[in-house]
Amino acid sequence: MATATTAVTSSSAPPAGLRESKKQETRQLISDHATRLFIAQGFEQTTIAEIAAAARVAKKTVTNYFPRKEDLALDHQDAFIASLAHAVAHRRPGESALAALRRAFTAAATAADPVAGFSGPDFARMIADSPTLTARLRDLHDLRESALATTLATTTDTPHDDITPRTAAALLGAVHRTLFQRIQDLTLAHQDPARISTTVTTEAGIAFDLLEPSLGDYAAA
Repeated sequence: MATATTAVTSSSAPPAGLRESKKQETRQLISDHATRLFIAQGFEQTTIAEIAAAARVAKKTVTNYFPRKEDLALDHQDAFIASLAHAVAHRRPGESALAALRRAFTAAATAADPVAGFSGPDFARMIADSPTLTARLRDLHDLRESALATTLATTTDTPHDDITPRTAAALLGAVHRTLFQRIQDLTLAHQDPARISTTVTTEAGIAFDLLEPSLGDYAAA
């Protein structure tokens, strides 16, 4: 009897891949409606109830997928936090951390990657006008820097509380903060993404060059 019940339950349940696909669709639907409302009304002024109504889901469903309201607007945050550490962890043989990050940023700028800061002017304005989102973005930069410091310590076989990887991460993180804000500022000035990409790629070269004397050979693979 137990075996038969299990078989019936198993056959009636949707495949794991389909369940995950439906979850991703629901998550994206909620995020899309939230972004639309945030841009139209302002982040602070938009409620979870309004987002749930627009997406035709329960408020509980919204908070299950997005525990914090900020998560609805900054839905690339996991990729953002991991981005610098990932570039260093996957650097090429003989490549330093600085060289890997320079190469990764150039690729992101060329692709107008949202994780690097590329967005439409409406989205950039939404963030700039929201104290909550501006503060959260600072937190994300801090978390990204911390993740980078951890990876640098691991790759150089250095204690995680050592000053060297923490300082290197702070310097490299500062360059990326500056470039991110530069992209946002140019976006708010309604510059074309292709022009922004060209500008920040050139400026990134200048910024990374400033770190070459101290970090040019650091954490080479």
